[in-house]
Amino acid sequence: MKKIFYKEWGIESPKYWLILAVLAAIAGVGGLSALYMEHNGHWVTGMNNQIVWGTPHVFAVFLIVAASGALNVASIGSVFNKKIYKPLAPLSGLLAIALLIGGLLVLVLDLGRPERLIVAMTTYNFKSIFAWNIILYNGFIAIVAIYLWTIMDRKVNRYYKTAGMAAFIWRLVLTMGTGSIFGFLVARQGYDAAIMAPWFIIMSFGFGMAIYILVLMDACRRDQRPLGDAVMQRLKNLLGIFVAANLFFMMIYHLTNLYGTENHAFEAFILLEGGIYTVMFWVGQVLVGGLLPLAIVFHPALGMQRSWLAAASLMVILGGLATMYVIIIGGQAFPMALFPDKTIIDTGFYDGVGGAIAAYSPSLPEVLLGIGGVSVALLITVIGMRMLKILPVSLEDKVADPHSAA
Repeated sequence: MKKIFYKEWGIESPKYWLILAVLAAIAGVGGLSALYMEHNGHWVTGMNNQIVWGTPHVFAVFLIVAASGALNVASIGSVFNKKIYKPLAPLSGLLAIALLIGGLLVLVLDLGRPERLIVAMTTYNFKSIFAWNIILYNGFIAIVAIYLWTIMDRKVNRYYKTAGMAAFIWRLVLTMGTGSIFGFLVARQGYDAAIMAPWFIIMSFGFGMAIYILVLMDACRRDQRPLGDAVMQRLKNLLGIFVAANLFFMMIYHLTNLYGTENHAFEAFILLEGGIYTVMFWVGQVLVGGLLPLAIVFHPALGMQRSWLAAASLMVILGGLATMYVIIIGGQAFPMALFPDKTIIDTGFYDGVGGAIAAYSPSLPEVLLGIGGVSVALLITVIGMRMLKILPVSLEDKVADPHSAA
């Protein structure tokens, strides 16, 4: 491998400012949507007393999970000493921080009373998985920032491997903690599963890799920087492995639920009778987010084309959002089993509601808030690439591939 040189993102200023203006405008619309919901109350959203986590939570959890996965590229280079991934590490760290900030911003604005965030940051109930996640999220940003520092500053480069190992362990714990939020909630039939923790780790690998591939390809294309096939083939194969692993864990989750009689009604709801949730599971989660990307990635001809790889990555992202929608909202829509094997009479206080499925339709402000969080993450990434030496000048095979004969 030849010496790698890094340089700030150097696209023409008018194009750069146009990108910033578009992303800032989308983020601003998301902010106005949050203000609208905060001012009028959550009755203007599709949420209700049964479904208290709506579409913004879908975007927020997706971004948080993807943030951990985006760091995977850097971890492979530092922890497992794979040389071809080391030039990709700075962008990996920057994207991880940006995605987490975007996700947390949506989360804070969606929960209401964002000015009281300081209470959550200074007062802890260590019996709550939510309190633990506050520590994990803040710690992740700090550790990855230090990790980036050790990569980009020669004076502290000797701490590179230590910082990389710390970031690797922390990101696994962070994603496990996010999955445990759902795994620890025994009140919901669709949650309360220990496999949620490792499943979220596997999901993070696929979601983060898909976003990383799209950002890397677009950044190199706009700045006319060489991007060799060796790097892209490695990333493509990893994406395929992660998507296959995600499908496997999804299958194990549902098979485990089907083994227990108490979960048969919930599984019938998701797999057969759930309306939009069943459609999003089979079409969005399984087909678009799993089978189609796998077919493209491992196809001998399509897998070699950049446009098809971009399409597969986009499908993984859309499938990831569908997955979060089914898990988060579908899990709440299914009625709670307050008294198993008993007939529940509708009292008007939503205590079972006679076994009815909760209604939910996403409102425009909710969707705009979620998209605004994505825009903030991209805005941070674009500014970071412009201000810092994040991207290598060249990633062509003879430079990036240690096995290249050139």
